[in-house]
Amino acid sequence: MRGAVILNPSKIIDLDGQREAIAGALADAGCPEPLWFETTVEDPGCGQARAAVEQGADVVIACGGDGTIRACAEALAGTDVPLAILPTGTGNLLVTNLDLPSDVAGVVALATSGARRCIDVGELDGLPFTVMAGMGFDAAMMEATPERWKRWFGWPAYVAGGLRRLRDRPMTLTVSLDGGPARRHRARSVLIANVGRLQGGIELFTDARPDDGTLDVAIVSPRTLGQWAALAYAVLRRRRPARRHLRTFRAKSVEIRSTEPEPRELDGETIEPATHLTVTVRPSALWLCAHGPQSADASVVPTSS
Repeated sequence: MRGAVILNPSKIIDLDGQREAIAGALADAGCPEPLWFETTVEDPGCGQARAAVEQGADVVIACGGDGTIRACAEALAGTDVPLAILPTGTGNLLVTNLDLPSDVAGVVALATSGARRCIDVGELDGLPFTVMAGMGFDAAMMEATPERWKRWFGWPAYVAGGLRRLRDRPMTLTVSLDGGPARRHRARSVLIANVGRLQGGIELFTDARPDDGTLDVAIVSPRTLGQWAALAYAVLRRRRPARRHLRTFRAKSVEIRSTEPEPRELDGETIEPATHLTVTVRPSALWLCAHGPQSADASVVPTSS
């Protein structure tokens, strides 16, 4: 098996040591020296993953955070080349949701075992994502969390970032699901997810699965600090929050329109604010090195859009 390794240098403390550990684990598994790529500010992984496929890689190992994973998934979706994930970022939400290994030996063992799982991919205005897209408070929270805080404290840094934006005004927007009528909402955030767990293991969508052909949608609407606290308490205790604070839906396509440009995020990375968010699902689009359910016919290569 010929592997390709895509490294995000900004997320790895000892780059040479990481390369040595991965090469050693692959050699122990009987694999040749892998193809090596490093991400850049200009290209966070998409071009490198495409180059790996063109050069004949049988598997791509992405070593980075959720942004690196998203970029690699963009290139690999619709191909038969699976993605293995070696997490080194802050969130690592896809790894957490699928209970994937996080150490070099475990990731390489999984990648070389042949275990594969086919998952859906969401698309925001044509940009693929594997975990979650959002508009409003969640994106503002990420924007308010400095990179150095994430390096020092990990995912709890987002809590401090969120506290800085709790008093932001709510959004006025309309939401249309699967081409249905556009319904008006006053909301703090809209989340569109391919998985169920958020940072810190918080389970927002209890029945979400990344291979069910649908996306889970949450409209988050608390207005006061007390309502935020009540919502947080209910979610942490896995109780049903008050409907006026949180409403959830399922859909294959979501169209959001706001009256003013709002912060937006894609797999934990902020993108340009806008007055719209258009999301669709690509069922069974990406092969992962993972245990668990596969697509109905694992011999069928996912199709590109």
